[in-house]
Amino acid sequence: MSQMPQQAAPAKCPSCAEPLESGDLFCGACGYDLSAVPAAPQDHPTLTMGASGVGPSGVDWPPPEPESSETPAAPHLPTDLPGTDSGGRPLPGSPPHGSPVSPASGVRFDRPPEPDDDYALQAPDPRVAASAAESAESAGASGASGAVESPGPAKVCVACRAGRVDDDGYCENCGHAQPRERDHMEQESGPVAAVSDRGLRHHRNEDAFTVGRAVLPDGTPALLAIVCDGVSSATRPDEASMAASRAASEALLAALPQGTHPQAALHEAIVAASQAVNALAEEPPSAREHAPHQNAPACTIVGSIVTSGLLVVGWVGDSRAYWVPVDPATPAVRLTEDDSWAAQMVAAGLMSEAEAYADERAHAITGWLGADAYELEPHTASFKPDRPGVVVVCTDGLWNYAETAEEMSEVVPADAAQRPLHAARVLVGHALDGGGHDNVTVALLPFPAPPQGAGSA
Repeated sequence: MSQMPQQAAPAKCPSCAEPLESGDLFCGACGYDLSAVPAAPQDHPTLTMGASGVGPSGVDWPPPEPESSETPAAPHLPTDLPGTDSGGRPLPGSPPHGSPVSPASGVRFDRPPEPDDDYALQAPDPRVAASAAESAESAGASGASGAVESPGPAKVCVACRAGRVDDDGYCENCGHAQPRERDHMEQESGPVAAVSDRGLRHHRNEDAFTVGRAVLPDGTPALLAIVCDGVSSATRPDEASMAASRAASEALLAALPQGTHPQAALHEAIVAASQAVNALAEEPPSAREHAPHQNAPACTIVGSIVTSGLLVVGWVGDSRAYWVPVDPATPAVRLTEDDSWAAQMVAAGLMSEAEAYADERAHAITGWLGADAYELEPHTASFKPDRPGVVVVCTDGLWNYAETAEEMSEVVPADAAQRPLHAARVLVGHALDGGGHDNVTVALLPFPAPPQGAGSA
């Protein structure tokens, strides 16, 4: 999960993160020469997949109908055409074909062949959880009417998959303690799905997510996913992530059916999420007296909206979104830029990517949602891919084990677009197999959004 929030670059020393005053030439704490620090670059996403001739908002909305032609259009790579940023401005130019690394973002565009191996799953069977939930609902309804309901099917252990779980939450076969409700969460909403797990090293899960579907005014579907990562050094990070994910999802489900452009809707959803997290800091004075040194609840956020012809991402912090095409010959790309110390050092040209991410300050975030955030700057970008694929939305608990786009594409199952819940379990299993040092959350959205009524296999 994200580390202690750090002040934004213009107001802190890039070496020791000490707050700076306007006009300082040297850091008062470590003596760092501030004249050598270039200005922080403006926000830009790492992938360009758009089409030319976009409207005032940055992209045509709704997308125009394709012209009929017997000769199919020549395929193009995601980097051939400019996309748009939060303000509708064109993004920086992309590298020429054949260049393995983008000089602006450091994102690799080359990709090795698809591996044959799969990863063992370490997640509970959702059919067992669903059966238990249905049984509990049935028992509750019968109890209200006074009828006597026979006990439902026994819960099965998530570890050995064979033993019965006793009333205390332990397996009678292997003795494994069963996860609490939030320790492992799974949800599938048609063709979009998400899985969140506590991991192997943390005592609780401070991640949260929401997935859902909306119908646009023209009757076409829109898929959405929001993933939030609680800042572990903040107060009540689990509450912050849950409040943010729910507020963002509610805002999107209200705005999209009204015809709001998805990029604008996602921007406003992040603002709504920020307000929800800010509200958690409004505690009675007595609470502050007992814990005067605690900072405000905080979390990161990343979200995506997918329609029949448009892909939109938005984020604040270091949770990420990746684009993984179905065609293994097409390179995968990271869609977001981290709000982190390491990303700032690389963007400013002060360190190489390898040097920055090897530093102990690498994961210190410079943007987050919370009452103590210096300024809320939601990043959004929209794209028009020319081929089917999958959007991977995740916290650093996953991408720490598959950081580059090519590494992520290697662990995403080939049938992720058809079986998103299975693919999400595989990705969580990959992180747990790698050590599970953090909470792990991932959501998968297929592009383009399938017609209304279509779901996963």
